[in-house]
Amino acid sequence: MNRLMKPPPDRVRAQLRQPVATLDTPALVIDLDALERNVQRMAAFAKQHKIRWRPHGKAHKSADIALSLMQAGAVGACVQKTSEAEALANGLVNDIYISNEVIDRPKLLRVARLAHLLAAERGRLAIAVDSLEGVQRLAAAIERFETETDGSDPAMVGESLMDVFVEIDVGQGRCGVEPGHAAVALAVEIARHSALRFAGLQAYHGGAQHVRGVAERQGVIEQAARAIRRTRDQLEAAGYEVPLVTGGGTGSFALEAATGVWGEMQPGSFLFMDADYGRNDADPAQPAFEHSLFVKTQVMSRGYDRAICDAGHKSHAVDSGMPRVHSLGRVGDLVYSNGGDEHGILRAADADGWLPEIGETLWLIPGHCDPTINLHDQMFGVRGGLQDGVVERIIPVDARGAVS
Repeated sequence: MNRLMKPPPDRVRAQLRQPVATLDTPALVIDLDALERNVQRMAAFAKQHKIRWRPHGKAHKSADIALSLMQAGAVGACVQKTSEAEALANGLVNDIYISNEVIDRPKLLRVARLAHLLAAERGRLAIAVDSLEGVQRLAAAIERFETETDGSDPAMVGESLMDVFVEIDVGQGRCGVEPGHAAVALAVEIARHSALRFAGLQAYHGGAQHVRGVAERQGVIEQAARAIRRTRDQLEAAGYEVPLVTGGGTGSFALEAATGVWGEMQPGSFLFMDADYGRNDADPAQPAFEHSLFVKTQVMSRGYDRAICDAGHKSHAVDSGMPRVHSLGRVGDLVYSNGGDEHGILRAADADGWLPEIGETLWLIPGHCDPTINLHDQMFGVRGGLQDGVVERIIPVDARGAVS
């Protein structure tokens, strides 16, 4: 695996130390000051509540950011895809959890290869399973890889190669076995394979993240916690200790931490706080996070009742709704509406409201940060604010297009 970071093209690299005003549009920009405050608040929360945090790399898709989060106290990174794990490992991230099922046999050989690579560098790879077939295919892939490559490490004799979490469905209705006895059967199967270690339970409720009201979110999380407790009790009764319960997201992690059931949380969007998360009612038990991810755009056309900017669907994801226009202190709100692949239509929220002129810069808060970042090759880290700041970092999106 090539571990050399590909340098940005000269045109992109030339933006370093330049005013943010010089960035071509559309551009994906991180307000580094806001981002770092978000990280500090999350680190302080985790320390106060004595809970591990493993931020989800599917949000930022960047080895650079993953490493900076680990320096701030995160135990490692989560990903959803094998190719995301490979991209982060290629950037020297050495503690990675694929919090998703992998079933394809050729892909599982890549998982086995990556597990050996990380183990050789004193790192660790973990994965989630929710079927007997998944456990058996994973164990077979490791055995096949070691047979074909003579990849067994004498130093690891008697030790497991991979941590395996059993995913239970705590209410989302997506992946995961039913809580209770079905999880016990998977723990039994994991124990049959010396290369695998039962590491605990994957318990993530994605639907809870965008339940707007705090009381309603709390009700969903309490129901999930009951399912976990029931599963844990049955596992322990069968002789299987549950070392860790991992899960939780940006919309619910404070509620999950308060239950005492989860030992590790996986929020990723807290770094950026997209427009959709901004619509949640604030939980007073949770740190207040700031918007730090923006699409810089420019007005390219102007009508009597609208302005047209150059950031359309190719610049930001719309699965969670249209972006919100960041006011930057201006009087009067603008509303962004669908203009197609290359255009955004901006209208004043009020009949007599302000409209920007041709050439003016605007800043969009994406509706959903994860797929927005996946549309860009790099993010420009700006220090000193969006209006007067300077480009301090160019952050490659290492796992752009890593969907396999």
